[in-house]
Parts: sequence; structure tokens; C-alpha cells
Amino acid sequence: MTDGRFDACLAEIFRQEGGYVDHPADPGGATNMGITRKTLAGWRNVSPWWDLPKTEVQSLDRDEAARIYQAGYWDACRAGELPPGVDLAVFDFAVNSGPARAIRCLQQVLGVAADGLVGPITLAAANRSSAARTVDALCDRRLGFLKGLSTFPVFGRGWIRRVETVRAAALAAAPIASATQGDQTMDILSGYKTYIVAAIMLIAGLAQMLGIDLPALDSGSAGSLVLESLAILFLRKGLKADIGKA
Repeated sequence: MTDGRFDACLAEIFRQEGGYVDHPADPGGATNMGITRKTLAGWRNVSPWWDLPKTEVQSLDRDEAARIYQAGYWDACRAGELPPGVDLAVFDFAVNSGPARAIRCLQQVLGVAADGLVGPITLAAANRSSAARTVDALCDRRLGFLKGLSTFPVFGRGWIRRVETVRAAALAAAPIASATQGDQTMDILSGYKTYIVAAIMLIAGLAQMLGIDLPALDSGSAGSLVLESLAILFLRKGLKADIGKA
């Protein structure tokens, strides 16, 4: 994945995160552009974290925030190796609720061991799956988690709006699913077997039109057999062309 994807996803993060806030009901406390006081202290090696003045959070600039996001969230989730769309959904989830939780939820969606670490198995599953379906399932899980938080009555409306906005942006970036990414349509109507079956139906229908008795096909009229065989052939051709364009 190129740096362009990080830049595009980071722009969405900055759109979602406001400037400096210090809401008394927010466990994160003083926050600027989504970077909490504790996170900034850790980044600057200030310990204990409360020794970092809130004024430092307030004066945080965009460049430093971007470096924190890349090292602590984007790289931590290996988002640059995820499909477009999935990268944003995971990245924003990580920013909002922590990389470990975002990764575990992604792994649950993908059906792999939820150990909170992105490795070759998680990456292979993510790149093999439909990006759009992964985005939708991940956003649904994220909403389920948020709705269970004690602070949901206070911040819930904004969280829902954020998740749905990110979902829309992620789906817009996601590649169109192909047959190799879980679309089974062509598996049903694929290969020469389809043509053989359609040909048999077509021959049977024509035979009945010519007065040749085929007892095994009494349940189907000649006209129906011909029409159904042609429908199968044209349907398969259309599906194959549509998927080829995708």
C-alpha cells in the first residue's frame, strides 16, 4: 500500500476529530485532534503521563499528530497491508478504541484467531475476503461495542455518526468484489457443465417440438425447456462479462 492511502485515511481521521477538548465525562481527558494527554505523554516519553501539562496537548501541531497516528495506530495495525476501505475502517476503529480492540474485532470478522496481532494469517484472510463485507461487519461490531459503554448516552450520537461516515468512506474506497473474493455466483454457473446442461435442455425442447417423446422430461413443456436453456446461456454470459469488467 502506498503512502497515499495513509494520507487519505488520515485526512478522514482529522475530519472526524476536532481540535482541543477536555470534556469532564471523557475518560481520555484533555485531547487534541484525537490525541489524548496520556498518548502524547507516552509519545514524548514523559512519565508519569500527568506530568505533561495540558497546555502541551493544546499546542500539539498537525505534523506531530500525524506521526503519532502513523506509528501508534496505522503501523500498529499494519493497515498499509490491508485492502483499501478495510484500512480506513480498522484505522479509525483503532484511533477511537485502541489498536488491540480494532485488530481483534477484525480477526473475529475474518474468522481467524483473535490474538490482537496482525500477522500473515490475518493479512491473507483480509486480502482474500470481500473488502465491502469486511467493512460492513467490522463497523457493525464496532457499533455493538460502543453501545455497551457507560458513556454511550453522552457520546453515542456522535459515535454513531462517526462510524456511519467512516463506513461510507471505506465502502467507497473498497474494491469491487470478484469471484475469488467470495462471490459464489460464477461457481454456480461456471465452466462447460453449464453449457452441457443448457444444450441438453435445448435439444430436449426441440425434440418435443418435433414430436419425439421423451418421458423423462414430461414435467417440462417444449417451450419452457427451450426458453430456460437460452436463459441459462445468456445469464452465464452476462455474469461473466460483468465480473470481467469489475
